[in-house]
Amino acid sequence: MAVLLYRIGRWAFRRRRLVGGVWLGALVLAVAAAALAPAGEEEDLSMPGTESQKAFDLLDERFPQSNSQGAEARLVFRAPDGERVTARDNRAAVEDAVGSLDRGAQVASATDPYESGAVSEDGTIAYSTITYTADAVDLTEASKDDLANAARGARETGLTVEIGGSALDAEEEPGGTTELVGVAVAAVVLVLALGSLVAAGLSLLTAFVGVAIAFGLVSALAAPLGLTSTVAILALMLGLAVGIDYALFITSRFRHESALGRAPEEAAGRAVGTAGSAVVFAGATVFIALVGLGVVGIPELTKMGLGGAGAVALAVLVALTLVPALFGFFGRRMLPRAVRKAMRSGDVSPRPVPDTGRPGLGARWARFVLRRPVPVLMIAGLGLGAVALPALGLELGLPGDESKSVETTQRRAYDLLSEGFGPGFNGPLTVVVDTARSGDVRATTDLVVKTVRDVDGVASVGDPVLSRGADTAVLTAVPETAPNSGATKDLVHTIRSAVSDVEADTGADVLVTGSTAMNIDISQAMSDALLPYLTVVIGLAVLLLTVVFRSVLVPVKAALGFLLSVGAAFGVLVAVFQWGWAADLIGIEQTGPVMSLMPILIIGIVFGLAMDYEVFLLTRMREAYVHGAAPGDAVVNGFRHSGRVVAAAAIIMISVFAGFIGMSSPTIQTMGVGLAAAVAFDAFVVRMAIAPAVLALLGRRAWWLPRILDRVLPNVDIEGEALSRQVPDRATESDPAVRRLPVGRD
Repeated sequence: MAVLLYRIGRWAFRRRRLVGGVWLGALVLAVAAAALAPAGEEEDLSMPGTESQKAFDLLDERFPQSNSQGAEARLVFRAPDGERVTARDNRAAVEDAVGSLDRGAQVASATDPYESGAVSEDGTIAYSTITYTADAVDLTEASKDDLANAARGARETGLTVEIGGSALDAEEEPGGTTELVGVAVAAVVLVLALGSLVAAGLSLLTAFVGVAIAFGLVSALAAPLGLTSTVAILALMLGLAVGIDYALFITSRFRHESALGRAPEEAAGRAVGTAGSAVVFAGATVFIALVGLGVVGIPELTKMGLGGAGAVALAVLVALTLVPALFGFFGRRMLPRAVRKAMRSGDVSPRPVPDTGRPGLGARWARFVLRRPVPVLMIAGLGLGAVALPALGLELGLPGDESKSVETTQRRAYDLLSEGFGPGFNGPLTVVVDTARSGDVRATTDLVVKTVRDVDGVASVGDPVLSRGADTAVLTAVPETAPNSGATKDLVHTIRSAVSDVEADTGADVLVTGSTAMNIDISQAMSDALLPYLTVVIGLAVLLLTVVFRSVLVPVKAALGFLLSVGAAFGVLVAVFQWGWAADLIGIEQTGPVMSLMPILIIGIVFGLAMDYEVFLLTRMREAYVHGAAPGDAVVNGFRHSGRVVAAAAIIMISVFAGFIGMSSPTIQTMGVGLAAAVAFDAFVVRMAIAPAVLALLGRRAWWLPRILDRVLPNVDIEGEALSRQVPDRATESDPAVRRLPVGRD
């Protein structure tokens, strides 16, 4: 693979105009496709095979007319202190507001609170439900303005009016201040790590090209494939992070090869053949882990995995082709000024120069760990274990309006409805009774109503509604507790257990569904799938690293370190989002369960990123070891050549992920916190401290491989040994042909 990538790097360098033109054309096409494509819709999560999903499918079949409705809004009214909404003036204001909406072009219906009984027992709060003929994304600005004007007019009479429902749901748009701060930090780190504005700008430019193409493709395919804004943001987040990192790794190797005196084209080929091999492997691990999210069975999670995997694949292709092509345009301008001056004075050599000066920070740190491996291992391991302890209390759920900021009208509407009608009003349960195999429809339905009403924790049960064929009944049960509370979760299981006796006696099928029940079922499915998915990922990590490093103990060490970093990241999520630690710093106003998709999503993403750092750091160690270096010297060599680059790459990735914490979406906030924490723990604690300490204790045993595995396993040659044997050193800077390459100004 190293030889093939070497040839690709040299070809891209020579055909730089062709390569650059192809990528520019792809960028233009992706942007144009995104601009012309219709907007995608925000779809509700679904979980095929669960009871709640079966009930929804049955409702689609037996109550098709209910699916013709589009977006829905709730206009919630509260009377001034000491007054009731039933008072004459307040009632007139409410009816005027509702009446103004009923005349809207996209309004299907607007209920009168006083006729529908949507007034609280104390008479202080009422609400009107407005249904539209169009989905939320298709609502016109006029319809939204009518809703806002109706609320504003009622407020002018002294009423408190808030708006809830799906009509106000909007896709989260990237490009806010916090994301730009993350990119700015990444730019500063690149300049410090590479010592050249040109080299730093190249890494950012290539990453932006890959991200723009990925984001454009996701946006263009949003409507036909049902991709949500979360998929697009994940593609943006991952593509930007790995795109910068992969370009950084190859650029650093190009600069190293150039500093040894090799001609730019040869340096580009060798950079892609060596660092590019690690990029391919690292990208493949991220890609496989993300695609593997599809085995969980949640369509939205599958789409997120595929979107992220596509962005990573594009980042790899950009790094292998566009990056060396840009080397051809900028030539020696990629190098620091001091190195360029040395080259012009003839002070270059095609062979490495022995280290004679003071070792760098990476080498000094490696030697420190080699002298004290046990204390370093104990401190780092116990520290991560302590951070991971809160993960034992991990609770999974799906955020609703209750998780939004109190500055939003949706959250205030949620609070008003909870105050007026009870905390369970915002999360009603839908009980679907399939009476197709029951002898007496009415008797069966009445028995279900009585059974559900007698369950402790049920505040009220509505009158059943029969389908047109009189073979299905639907009734609404309102819990006494909030949608995301543990008591509501227990209530769902209790109702399902209670109605099982009715099913046995009558032959009817009774299913409990609704958004609350669906969230509970998805969270349970996520919990059940967590351990199997983690087992698959760990097994994959051990297998891949065994092939790459031809060792048994190194992969085991890497997998255990991965578990520590993921566990610590989960501990941070629990502490921040469930316990509220430092919640004010990132704008979290309501604590609650962790987003149920996050643990598996973080495992999939962090697995690939952890393997990135493992590969880039240990490749140099193994390269030195197979060339005869002692185990300790090999560790120092790895940190000398790769420690600074890996640290810079980790800081960049942390900055990019942390930049998304400021977004208003709870899903994106959770993702940003979890990924930033996981990368920080994995890069700076596991790979920089635990890994060298374990290697120091293992010595030569770290690189041991049974003979039978040595014969069976393929040799992927990620260190580029075949490249050194098959490809001789080519032209150096002293050759006349090299002087025709771009030099740049000092």
